[in-house]
Amino acid sequence: QVQVVESGGGSVQAGGSLRLSCTASEFNFAGRAMAWFRQAPGKEREGISCINGGGGRGDYADSVKGRFTISRDDAKNSLTLQMNSLKPEDAAMYYCAAGRYRYCSDSSGSWFLPPRYNYWGQGTQVTVSS
Repeated sequence: QVQVVESGGGSVQAGGSLRLSCTASEFNFAGRAMAWFRQAPGKEREGISCINGGGGRGDYADSVKGRFTISRDDAKNSLTLQMNSLKPEDAAMYYCAAGRYRYCSDSSGSWFLPPRYNYWGQGTQVTVSS
């Protein structure tokens, strides 16, 4: 059974840092793009970052570019999101998602579209106080 599990959320003050982790089991992790999404109360789920199967620099939402860094370790089936210079508007439930395809984006769609991902974790909460 496929499992995607996030960890590392918590509460920090604005300007602080958090490191989110995601582990996945029972599927071809290295062959899939992996992404982070977030959803704040009353808002739509928002794509934060994606990294191709096999690695690379990653794609980022403008709202987090320069502050967040995505990375993966295919040998450990793990995905990480390093979040620095956190702002109150970063507060949300963060979700790890496993893509249907190797690449974050291609001719069939862009990385920030939720239907491109078919396995999701339960989420980890991030709270940022001002």
